[in-house]
Amino acid sequence: MDFKDQIKQIAERVGKMKDSLQTEEATKNALIMPFLQSLGYDVFNPGEVVPEYTCDIGIKKGEKIDYAILKDNQPIILIECKHVSQDLNLHDNQLLRYFNVSKAYFGVLTNGVVYKFYTDLEKENIMDEKPFLEINMIDLKDNQIDELKKFHKSYFDIETILSSASELKYMNELKNVLIREFSNPSNEFVKILAKQVYDGQFTAKILEQFTSLVKRSISLHINDVFSERLKTALKSETEESRQETEVDRPQTEEQKNDEIVTTEDELEAFYIVKSILRPSIACERITYRDSKSYFAVFVDDNNRKTICRLYLNTPSNKRIVFLDENKKEVVYKIQSLDDIYLYSSQLIDVSKKYL
Repeated sequence: MDFKDQIKQIAERVGKMKDSLQTEEATKNALIMPFLQSLGYDVFNPGEVVPEYTCDIGIKKGEKIDYAILKDNQPIILIECKHVSQDLNLHDNQLLRYFNVSKAYFGVLTNGVVYKFYTDLEKENIMDEKPFLEINMIDLKDNQIDELKKFHKSYFDIETILSSASELKYMNELKNVLIREFSNPSNEFVKILAKQVYDGQFTAKILEQFTSLVKRSISLHINDVFSERLKTALKSETEESRQETEVDRPQTEEQKNDEIVTTEDELEAFYIVKSILRPSIACERITYRDSKSYFAVFVDDNNRKTICRLYLNTPSNKRIVFLDENKKEVVYKIQSLDDIYLYSSQLIDVSKKYL
């Protein structure tokens, strides 16, 4: 399973469990430790992940932070954890105190749902007031997964992260500026735009007039962008449906037989799949089609109800393939036809979607 799939799996776990966790300790065990594991760290190795890491703060000795990730016996990431329901905005000062007395490069504040990543871009050894990266596991974006990957043990490089951290920090601040200006344009913002189309003097009345025009123009532009994207999506969906319809059309006997030979292995594989699915779906609903490149098993002879694809023509590279929600192939190598039984649960799960 690649990194993106692991993170998405953790995100699904968060969505299912977050409302049932009663304590901070439960939040750590159910959500945060699996998250750290997905980043490649061994949470059960105290030489790599130290729970209750000691951070002496001035005269206060023995102060502890929930986790420290170590490299060469030195802390590189400090992690302060809170209960899943707590507002993290109330706790960043605590992480700041720990960070400022440590040699760590990054601080993370989390409740298992939201993760805030901090560093010291503004003043060396003083944690920035604002995080350079903030992710919400139940509203996860692909670009955020790419940023998270930089914290994976296998890819961790301080200079690379700091470079992107600086960009992310300013991009987030610029985005917030745009949000404010789009919802309530300042006089300066209105003047910058208005000067592109108006050469006269800016009186209070003209400024008021252009403030209204700027608001309406922004609203119209956003609506146009959404409308264009919707048209593009509908066009793509229509084209995809047309292609699927063409594939669904019955083939002539000549087309079916043109250079396609259904082998004994393919037929045996079909009967294995059929036997696996027999307890959950009527046998007559399970059908197959052979093509030049693969052998496919369907429900109701409908290619939109694909159970699996089998690539068996190359003895040294046999594969069973499932389609994900985006119709992309998820490939598993098999050594023999008997290995198909190893994927019984996946076959049954897929077929149930079409019952």
